[in-house]
Amino acid sequence: MPPDGPGPVRARRRRPLIVGIGGSSRANSTTHQALATVLAMMGQAGAETMLLGAADLDLPMYAPERQERPAAALRLLAAVERADGLVIATPGYHGGISGQVKNALDYLEDLRGAPRPYLDGRAVALIVGARGTQAAGTTLTALRSTVHALRGWPTPLGVTLNTAVPLFDPHGRVLDRTVAARLDTLADQIMGFTYAWSQVL
Repeated sequence: MPPDGPGPVRARRRRPLIVGIGGSSRANSTTHQALATVLAMMGQAGAETMLLGAADLDLPMYAPERQERPAAALRLLAAVERADGLVIATPGYHGGISGQVKNALDYLEDLRGAPRPYLDGRAVALIVGARGTQAAGTTLTALRSTVHALRGWPTPLGVTLNTAVPLFDPHGRVLDRTVAARLDTLADQIMGFTYAWSQVL
């Protein structure tokens, strides 16, 4: 027999904030387009999204001993501190993370004293674009290690993109169905983890 009276009322879940970080300084770069595509997918799934691209990451080299921070760095730190999940996209330069993206991640050291330090308790989706599979693979491994060091949870799937072939049309639409499916899976993993984790916190 069902219990008498109304059941427990579940609070309506708020929209999670997913912050995208990365891209490259080249206009319409593959990594930027992939990042924008994944954020758009999560927006359609109900998330609030924020994209911090190359122009937003034009920061001075991180220097922990300096007290002052430029406005762009404060915006980055505020966004990450509020974020429920992240997507990080980087080109692979010489087998590693681009200097611009790595420098932005170095700034997260300023969140060491935050209620949720660094990337603690956040799922982080990773995207790497490089000319060739070897460079993309080594860069993805390096990016995973950095996210682990920042206490983040890299998603099971990390997407690598071979930028030697066109992957997006002039309007930013994905040309390769396999790539589209991987980006869709990446969005699903972030959203699934974020909603599941929100029931624990």
